[in-house]
Amino acid sequence: MQAIEQAITGARYPDLADGAPEAALEQFYAAFNGRDLALMADNWAQTGDIALDNPLGGIRRGWTEIRPLYERVFSGPAAVYVEFHDYTLHLGQDLFYAVGRERGYFRRGDTDLALAIRTSRVFRQVDGRWKQVHHHGSIEDPELLARYQSAVLGKQ
Repeated sequence: MQAIEQAITGARYPDLADGAPEAALEQFYAAFNGRDLALMADNWAQTGDIALDNPLGGIRRGWTEIRPLYERVFSGPAAVYVEFHDYTLHLGQDLFYAVGRERGYFRRGDTDLALAIRTSRVFRQVDGRWKQVHHHGSIEDPELLARYQSAVLGKQ
């Protein structure tokens, strides 16, 4: 399987045909980069069995646990931008997953970090639409991880 090079930034949402896996990914990045909580809620399945696992939020299950993480990011003083690149899509009948990398930045005050995150996202068909049911992100570089956690969470 060959990696897809065109980055998903959210800029093409909603121009892509609904029903395409790329449209669901574009919707997520449009919501994240646009700090749009309503669009983010629309991207995720609204069930108790969804899960998010990343260096900031740990493991969160269900939208009621995931939503506050996005609320904090969207309402906070930091500028955060990510785009999905160098990824592969794996499509089944009513499930698809995307595995790749995110690049972007975190900026707040004097802190300016270039982000590099390994990312996977899983979507399933819910009422005829792709809905996100799982996200996992990890930062490979231990120094970047420590700096990012310190900047966002105040961890030393």
